[in-house]
Amino acid sequence: MKVAVIRFPGSNCDDDARYVLAEVLGAKVNMVWHQEHELGQVDAVVLPGGFSYGDYLRSGAMAALSPIMADLKRFAERGGFVLGICNGFQILTEAGLLEGQLARRPQLSFICDTVSLRVENDQTAFSSDYHKGQILRIPVAHNDGSYYADDETLARLERNNQIVFRYVSEDGELTDSANPNGSLSHIAGIINQKGNVLGMMPHPERASEALLGSEDGLALFTSLLKHAQVLA
Repeated sequence: MKVAVIRFPGSNCDDDARYVLAEVLGAKVNMVWHQEHELGQVDAVVLPGGFSYGDYLRSGAMAALSPIMADLKRFAERGGFVLGICNGFQILTEAGLLEGQLARRPQLSFICDTVSLRVENDQTAFSSDYHKGQILRIPVAHNDGSYYADDETLARLERNNQIVFRYVSEDGELTDSANPNGSLSHIAGIINQKGNVLGMMPHPERASEALLGSEDGLALFTSLLKHAQVLA
């Protein structure tokens, strides 16, 4: 079982992702520099959080043009599993692998906090170890995290059950105060229609051990490894 974690200039959660996958869950991890042209023989890929290229132009815009992204797109087209966390989510939208965009928070400030998420779809390769309606406590740390898309795209995401995580209150309600970004439809994470590419703004790797205050993010990685192992 081998997972690639892609490093961009400005990535700062790459080693966090490596630690969870390798040290906590025992997967083999390849750290792949963004200027490489091939991922190698891997079963899944993680695009970690951070500030690739210093968020120059738009968050993720420069990273989406990195050499490694061509092979990542081929990997995804073949059905390979791709997880984008925070800046990784931004990169996936900029690269066209996920719909919509991540914009500056209406508050125009960086947020670093722990939020509540509700699992909307537990039938994906990234969420099968959760149950639908489960409330998770997972950290967020970003500025450009407000998800938006046009009405047609939002309707399609709803219709196809592609919204995997939503921001909610601690008791699972969709309230304005529980939405840290003003994200449309309270969207915290979505999946592509094929079901093999997930992007989310919250950081599951920062909620993977009790020492960190929450283990609610770990099931995302166990779900991914189980499904990737089946296809390996």
